[in-house]
Amino acid sequence: MYAFMAFTPILVVFVLLVLMRWPAKRAMPVAWLYTAVMGMLAWKMDLTLVAASSIQGVCIAITILYIVFGAILMLNTLTFSGAVTTIRRGFMDISPDRRIQAIIVAFLFGAFIEGAAGFGTPAAVAAPLLVVLGFPAIAAVLMALIIQSTPVSFGAVGTPILLGVRTGLDAPIIHTMLGTAKFSDPAFMEYLYRIGANVAVMHGIIGTFIPLALCLMLTRFFGKSKSWKEGLECAPFAIFAALCFTIPYMIVGVTLGPDFPSLISPLIALPIVITAAKKGFLVPKHVWDFPPESQWAPDWMGALKADTHCTEEKCHINLFSAWVPYLIVAGLLVLSRTWPALKSMLTSPAVTITYTQILGTKLSTNAQFLYLPGTIFLVAVAFTFFIQKMKVADMTKAIGLSAKTMVGASVALGFAVPMVRIFINSATNGAELASMPLTLASGVADIAGSTWPAFASVIGALGAFIAGSNTVSNMMFSLFQYGVADKIGAAPTLVVALQAVGGAAGNMICVHNVVAACATVGLVGVEGKLIKLALIPMTYYVIMAGILGTLAISMNLGF
Repeated sequence: MYAFMAFTPILVVFVLLVLMRWPAKRAMPVAWLYTAVMGMLAWKMDLTLVAASSIQGVCIAITILYIVFGAILMLNTLTFSGAVTTIRRGFMDISPDRRIQAIIVAFLFGAFIEGAAGFGTPAAVAAPLLVVLGFPAIAAVLMALIIQSTPVSFGAVGTPILLGVRTGLDAPIIHTMLGTAKFSDPAFMEYLYRIGANVAVMHGIIGTFIPLALCLMLTRFFGKSKSWKEGLECAPFAIFAALCFTIPYMIVGVTLGPDFPSLISPLIALPIVITAAKKGFLVPKHVWDFPPESQWAPDWMGALKADTHCTEEKCHINLFSAWVPYLIVAGLLVLSRTWPALKSMLTSPAVTITYTQILGTKLSTNAQFLYLPGTIFLVAVAFTFFIQKMKVADMTKAIGLSAKTMVGASVALGFAVPMVRIFINSATNGAELASMPLTLASGVADIAGSTWPAFASVIGALGAFIAGSNTVSNMMFSLFQYGVADKIGAAPTLVVALQAVGGAAGNMICVHNVVAACATVGLVGVEGKLIKLALIPMTYYVIMAGILGTLAISMNLGF
């Protein structure tokens, strides 16, 4: 009964957004209120804790909006400078085929940004860039959401494994089993790397078909003929491009560990795939494009348009200068995440805004604004202003338009994240129950029994849907997954790996990822439709993970 009750907040979100098609700005306040009331009545959470959790959520939402604002501002800056004309022309020179553009921009470039930053940054970069290329806003967001799967488990330089799984497994039962004292001991880290190796192989196999999924979703839902066949025409190139990414991804994940698979593999794949596309290698003879904009459905378009604002005065920007802002973003993201001295400076307590003991509870939150991708976007914007010789009036217009676009996402995020924090913080309650996520997971495990490996990734995906983070999902459920594996006699390193793989897949549909991605292109009210569409590739992902996990455990494979 309690497991079902723990599921009902998720059910409310799904019904309101997907079935009733409410916009997130209406659905999420209702979902927040329901979760708060249910937490107080069923879990007997204190009103002060519910309020403190909501405040904690609002603080986190502000940091997300900061990232969104930075991403929108950078794109608008490039639009008003005229650089988008050059960028668009450059991609057209590679290939005019929208399927090829989606693979290069969303999957490969997006994977690199994910490997460097995480935080949902790939959607903030890739979705607006695709709109500039001429994609409908809703299609651009969908592409950006779908690719937040394969690279996510090693995103932000391995954070979901190195922080999420590592923190989740930091428990006496694990230390007793390994003979360790703390999670920095070599034996503990070796165990973590074994889990990461399993994650890399599973993602590598499943992710090989994600570029093809991009093509299929584009042609079926946004093509004039609404055809799966037109997506399949691109299968040879899509699988080739995927293998250029997944083969080095698996090798790096198995040999070097969780830090760099999502950083190194796209850097290897991008030049190979771009060269192949330019030469027409495996590229379909038929060039696929969207129908004319006059035939687009009203909900396809957001406030952000592919308007180049190009005049004779602004069309002088060369390809390198046009791409400099993105190069600055990529470079600063990598440096800030991999250079210890710089990372320490950006995250030091002196520059961290901390809010402890919220309303007298044990809850706290902090914001490291200098370390957030939003600041890096703003630095890139500052350089762009001078490099591309912009006028102050154009810069002012870009700032105003960006602020206006961001406001549309503030209500939805302002209630979505607080709802999540109530859900997670329900571990502190007067009913002596486990938290709602753990209660839900325990109920599913009791039903699944020995077939658990087939369902383990679903719990990871649910965790990411709830928390909006693969890292948080792994923190919540890694120890639970280990316990279930031990109970049914399955290899824990494989079952915990399934948790991490499912947690990555759940990023495709998590509410605040969808809302934030929509905000970057000015889409409002289509969050439910996007979740419904993204459920298709997400379902593929968790089913494949279940099959691979079950086979690996039954055949005693894995690391």
